[in-house]
Amino acid sequence: MGGFSLWHWLIVLVIVVLVFGTKRLGNVGKDLGEAVKGFKKGMTDEDKPAARLPDANREEQDVRDRERREQEQRNEPPR
Repeated sequence: MGGFSLWHWLIVLVIVVLVFGTKRLGNVGKDLGEAVKGFKKGMTDEDKPAARLPDANREEQDVRDRERREQEQRNEPPR
C-alpha cells in the first residue's frame, strides 16, 4: 500500500508515450499551457474596469440632450 517509486512512474510514462505518441502528447501539453495562460489572463482582466464600448445610439442621445438643454434655456416645454 506504499507510494509509487520513480521506476513505477517511468514505466507508466513509457507506456503512455507508446500508446499516444510524442506528437499527440506535445499537442496536449501545448493546449493545456494555452488554457492556463488564458485562464490567468481572464483572472487579471477581471480586476480591471471594463472599457466602455462605443454606443451606436450615443450620437442620437447627445443630440437629444443638446436639444433639451436648448429648450430649457428658451424656457420651452419639452417635446
